[in-house]
Amino acid sequence: MTDTLSSGRIACPVPAEPASSAEHDWRARFLSELAASSNVAASARKAGIAPALAYEARRQDPEFCRAWHEALCEGYDHLEMNLLHRLREGEVKPAAGSRRGARLFDNATALRLLTLHREAVSRQRAQRESRDAGAILDAIDAKLDRMRARSSAAISDEDRVADETQ
Repeated sequence: MTDTLSSGRIACPVPAEPASSAEHDWRARFLSELAASSNVAASARKAGIAPALAYEARRQDPEFCRAWHEALCEGYDHLEMNLLHRLREGEVKPAAGSRRGARLFDNATALRLLTLHREAVSRQRAQRESRDAGAILDAIDAKLDRMRARSSAAISDEDRVADETQ
């Protein structure tokens, strides 16, 4: 298992010897499957290796360690999208004594997921509003500049008229 730094990032090991071509092949298959499934054991089976070999490679090779974590993140994104699809569309399950299935929705899980994402959405909205606030401030500054220019022009006109009447 890799160590987690206080910053929350995963600590990867120092560089080891470069991987051979055969080793690179299983690593590519393993990482591809890991990105699709988020399942280390299933990914190792697809790559034709024991999971222990994958874990050992992760401990010894920082590039593989980084690629592993990127693949896991991608896999979790896929998992999340699949879950969202099931939560939105429902799951068809056989109804007792019926030939047709009933579409069921897991509202409790959907609500938990919404709660988890509420903070991320709020943060994104705040960033967007902050950008919008900047544009608003720029527009206000431009309008104030135009008002100052008109005021200066009006004062100049008044001074010119006053000079002419004297």
